Amino acid sequence: MPYAVSIVPVAPLRADSSHRAEMVSQLLLCEGGWILEETKDFIRLSCLHDQYEGWCQRSQLVIIDAWPASLNGSVLVGEWTAKVMINSIPAHAPLGAPIPDKSAILLGPYEIRYDNIQSWDAGTAAFNADLLAEKAKLFLNTSYLWGGRSVFGIDCSGFTQLIYRFFQFNLLRDAWQQATQGEAIGFLQEAACGDLAFFDNPEGRITHVGILLNDHTIIHSSGKVRIDNIDSEGIIRSDTRERTHKLRVIKRYFPKP
Repeated sequence: MPYAVSIVPVAPLRADSSHRAEMVSQLLLCEGGWILEETKDFIRLSCLHDQYEGWCQRSQLVIIDAWPASLNGSVLVGEWTAKVMINSIPAHAPLGAPIPDKSAILLGPYEIRYDNIQSWDAGTAAFNADLLAEKAKLFLNTSYLWGGRSVFGIDCSGFTQLIYRFFQFNLLRDAWQQATQGEAIGFLQEAACGDLAFFDNPEGRITHVGILLNDHTIIHSSGKVRIDNIDSEGIIRSDTRERTHKLRVIKRYFPKP
């Protein structure tokens, strides 16, 4: 089965095979997926890390016949951005992007070198509430971007997905999908750091998610990654005191610390 792999720091995944189509997600450098369909300029793929489907510009990908074993590990970029070399040209891999288990990987005609960068091994990082909060706060003031999954711009569920990745937990892509995972928590007062809070719209559809830091504050991507107050009704902006999101459910994915 052929695979497509991103050979740019961040590759948009779109709803259709057009540059004008909505961006629904992103591939980070060296992320990839199964090829489902192709046109002259775009490839539709199913992402290996979350099975999310979308169209990616062909020139941002390389097609390979077999998935490299060196990309099956759990090591991630551990700094805001890491300088890498793609065919001897500098590029910047974002925080949370996968790192091969060697200092260089060859993908078709592309050699990507990872030399002297700060890494994070999710495979050996047991869940720790303080560490999770520390990772989440690295994204503070990152701009909200619909479909975004990186420090260059991130949406609410892309943010939660990427933070959980640091502890080798595979969250699904969209907020409503993530709400189908985990164990429900009955009351906000029972919440712990690392639990996810989900919020719905007037029609009852889950449209937003954030990471609880405790039972009264939440870090989430809304306009930008920010820390706000929360009560049993929902989010209260810390700067304006405006109510912005109505609480629907709280889910737990790790044992309570």
